[in-house]
Amino acid sequence: MKNDKNILPFKRLPSWLRRNIISLEGTKDVRRILKTYALHTVCDSAACPNRGECFGNKTATFLILGNVCTRKCRFCNITKGSPLSVDNEEPQKIASAVNDLNLKHVVVTSVTRDDLPDKGAEHFARTIKAIKNMNPEITIEVLTPDFMGDTDCLKIVLAEKPDIFNHNIETVPRLYQEIRVGADYERSLHLLKMSKELSPDIITKSGLILGLGEEKKEVIEVLYDLKQAGCEIITIGQYMQPSLKHYPVQRYLLPEEFDELKKEGEKIGFKYVFSAPLVRSSYLADVVITNLLPK
Repeated sequence: MKNDKNILPFKRLPSWLRRNIISLEGTKDVRRILKTYALHTVCDSAACPNRGECFGNKTATFLILGNVCTRKCRFCNITKGSPLSVDNEEPQKIASAVNDLNLKHVVVTSVTRDDLPDKGAEHFARTIKAIKNMNPEITIEVLTPDFMGDTDCLKIVLAEKPDIFNHNIETVPRLYQEIRVGADYERSLHLLKMSKELSPDIITKSGLILGLGEEKKEVIEVLYDLKQAGCEIITIGQYMQPSLKHYPVQRYLLPEEFDELKKEGEKIGFKYVFSAPLVRSSYLADVVITNLLPK
């Protein structure tokens, strides 16, 4: 996507990316519950710009398997390094927190754990099971790493029947080597394809972040690849550089460009395209799936 003279320099945040100040009063319950069970959220770890709104609405995306990642993606704010030991009580803690928050839909993600023999798949499965045991009516969305392409790990997660399987493609293949160290575009596509082939009834979802230097034609090609892989929901949002140490924003896209990509995605045939500057993979996830899950 080429630069536009109407787009503000990346160090000045455009007006369409500025969030209103959220009352801290509305986040107290979420903070209290997270502290009670000693849980992590991707909202905090990834410095999501929507966390005030989500916490204020008593929702959060739970981050399991610690908050230290074994990968070194240059756009991500999650801490990189030697991972924490696995907390075997975490699945039950997540279930209790979900119950305390009275959630109807929950999103569970994790740091990448290439150090574990099963890449964390069993921990995902135990978390899904614990949530369902406490609340059988809840809908569950998992946002997993690529499991290094191990189909057996994928099967472990899918066996517990989450309602949505999500794996983010993140960016265009040309930028993978520079931005997604340790990841592989074709491997991620294959994971999504296998999830649909193994469990056709589970909705598949993926996400893109833009402003990293991609061209529009490359984004369209990725959308076609995702659709061919069986992906049904796609989220598209603007990359916002977490710090000066992270990969620099190449440009901020105009809101109209996200509208155009939404139309492109709908033409390609996705069941739902959520495309806007502040969209993130799990943002308003409960709203996104409202009309997609069986009544």
